[in-house]
Amino acid sequence: MTSDTARAATFYSQLFGWQTAAPNEDFGGYFNFTLDGVPVAGCIGSRPGSSSPDVWSIYLATDDADKTVAAIDASGGQARVGATPVGELGMMAYALDPGGAGIGIWQPGTHLGFGILGEPGTPAWFELHTPNYEESVAFYRNAFGWDTHEASDTPELRYTTLGEGEGQLAGIMDASGFLDEGARGQWSIYFASVDADATLAAVVELGGSVVSTAEDTPYGRLATAADPAGAVFKLLQAPSVT
Repeated sequence: MTSDTARAATFYSQLFGWQTAAPNEDFGGYFNFTLDGVPVAGCIGSRPGSSSPDVWSIYLATDDADKTVAAIDASGGQARVGATPVGELGMMAYALDPGGAGIGIWQPGTHLGFGILGEPGTPAWFELHTPNYEESVAFYRNAFGWDTHEASDTPELRYTTLGEGEGQLAGIMDASGFLDEGARGQWSIYFASVDADATLAAVVELGGSVVSTAEDTPYGRLATAADPAGAVFKLLQAPSVT
């Protein structure tokens, strides 16, 4: 969601090599970003007069949006937008998890969601930082049927993944030790990069900014950036295989 769809279209197209589909005026001017013809993300303009910040959102797939909304309310979350049809594209809903993080729900119709995972310039990882770690892990397990696996349980890092091994898709981190008091949880999206430092340099050249410089970790070289309107996203340069 952005306050400047034209600028966002130019920025991400030049940064990741995405193409932009024609805006659908029936759905508020929403349009897809594609890579080689395959959907990788979506974009819509903020409502006029909205005070909401520009932000990337994450949607979890479901085969029954109504049942998922009911499960959310029964599992400690709050459904903020009930299951709503979006033409033939699908059904959407929106909720807050126990840590206050917003999460979208999508029941696919003709629109199946993004079609490439982990390739350069496409979504590669999804991560929740939450002040309510145990409640959030239980929430995603119960409301969405996640197969959760405890990856780390030390004072320095409490982390649970959706799936395990090469089948991991997302992570939940205990952020209570570094979030400001009263801060809500937040989902982040990582886009794959063959060179995180070079991508950060391109971000700046295109009018964005560096939030945190690239850093080597056991999971790859990670960095955080913001687009020209301030929407934050992360980069993941996979570890080298030797």
